[in-house]
Amino acid sequence: MPMRTLMLTLLLLGPAYLQAGEPDPLQSVMWEHHHRNLLKGEPYVFDERVRVQLPPFAEDARQVPVLIDARELGEDVVRIEAWADLNPIPRIFTFEPGEKALPLVAIRIRVEQATPVRAAVLTRDGVWHMGGAKVDAAGGGCTAPSVVRAQPGWEDHLGEVLGGRFPRGDASRLRMQISHPMDNGLVGGIPEFFLNQAVLRGADGQPLATLELYPAVAENPTISLELKTDEPAQLWLRDNNGNEFEAAL
Repeated sequence: MPMRTLMLTLLLLGPAYLQAGEPDPLQSVMWEHHHRNLLKGEPYVFDERVRVQLPPFAEDARQVPVLIDARELGEDVVRIEAWADLNPIPRIFTFEPGEKALPLVAIRIRVEQATPVRAAVLTRDGVWHMGGAKVDAAGGGCTAPSVVRAQPGWEDHLGEVLGGRFPRGDASRLRMQISHPMDNGLVGGIPEFFLNQAVLRGADGQPLATLELYPAVAENPTISLELKTDEPAQLWLRDNNGNEFEAAL
């Protein structure tokens, strides 16, 4: 293909494709691996509109707050994938916002060591928009013994949801904490036991948003979502042992 024709084709494809393959701004040795395995090698662009906020240092590596905000991409967001590059189990969640949900998720995670934390936001044109930030940590958050399991009678509270709803103009933010050990299988003698599915439904029973969760999520997970409406919502949860839980919000 003549060079002039090639350049015209790239220009027509748009800036996202022109930037695909640019150096990783977080300089992680695992970037190419995760791009290949988690994003299937699909087109991407590093995009400042995808914001990942977390503390520069994790004082408690078992409970690291992360906020992923892709609202600047507007209505084009199809899915968000989040992971921590250097965790033994990197994936954090997959989030699919419905028409009444905004592309924003706040959650607490575990980190095993200092690591980049990334959000990949898929838009309708098939391009992944990448955002990320680094967190420093003393380490051991993924292999530390469970605090939940050390509490007497924790099984009696399994799946309990404490939540609140906060108005934000015409929208509302939901903040939920779910009682669950979120065992990741990395502590000796304790198999994986974690919440892996969450669906937020509206008053008509239709999904407002769906989350697939992974063992990198902290025990007794705290999750915040943002809706465009203030209509009643119902949270449905399921863990990998088949236990199901529900809560009205």
